[in-house]
Amino acid sequence: MSLNLKRRFSLILAGSLAAAAVFAPATVFAVETLHIAASPVPHAEILEFIKPKLAKEGVDLKVKVFTDYIQPAVQVNEKHLDGNFFLHQPYLNEFKKNHKNDIEVPIAKVHVEPFAAYSSKYKKLADLPDGATVAIPNDPSNSGRALLLLAKQGLVKLKDPKNISATQKDIIENPKKLKFKELEAATLPRVLNQVDLALINTNYAIEAKLNPVKDSLFIEDANSPYANLLVAREDNKNSPAFKKLVAALNSPEVKKFIEEKYKGAVVPAF
Repeated sequence: MSLNLKRRFSLILAGSLAAAAVFAPATVFAVETLHIAASPVPHAEILEFIKPKLAKEGVDLKVKVFTDYIQPAVQVNEKHLDGNFFLHQPYLNEFKKNHKNDIEVPIAKVHVEPFAAYSSKYKKLADLPDGATVAIPNDPSNSGRALLLLAKQGLVKLKDPKNISATQKDIIENPKKLKFKELEAATLPRVLNQVDLALINTNYAIEAKLNPVKDSLFIEDANSPYANLLVAREDNKNSPAFKKLVAALNSPEVKKFIEEKYKGAVVPAF
């Protein structure tokens, strides 16, 4: 081969390699999509915070926001969604009792939302009058949670003060003759001015611009067993995408985000 021909061949080869380098993708990975149901605050906000991190790891996180406590669990149970992030273990236990073939599995604890009592009429608990109307959530796990909190304040006495499934039938003493209204949890902030006291889940309180730490008459302590969970289906709980999601939700970055954004209204559980 002549010298000129060798040089020409070398230039052609170099050009081909350069073109290949330009058009070759920098990183090649299979993107996996996760569809997760969440309540707007703080759950969806936390998931949106970790979206960019997960995208870099090949996980396309799709957050579907629900404003009730029923459909997020039903949608996962029926395999319309991959998982949810809104409930605690007592709620999941009650849901499983009432829904056959439930396939939801908790895979990580993320945070605790201390449950609290609010009033637009009274500034302190001592002012609550006899015969006061008290609004509590109507789903079994959260109504029991409300009654336990009321019992800790001495407003009622329960047969078993540790029974998280307590109902109004378990009240054995009601010295102030409180009247209870059980309502859907999401509606409680809207009826606050129509009752004397309302026990409201923190996610709905925050949406209504209520600060559980500053605005409540009383609040759960740090020993609450109601940590909010990331839930998957039985068939996808061990997927690489879910493992990345768990790692992101239990990361130091998320812990800092929760502490700085919610200032005690939401507490990391990891």
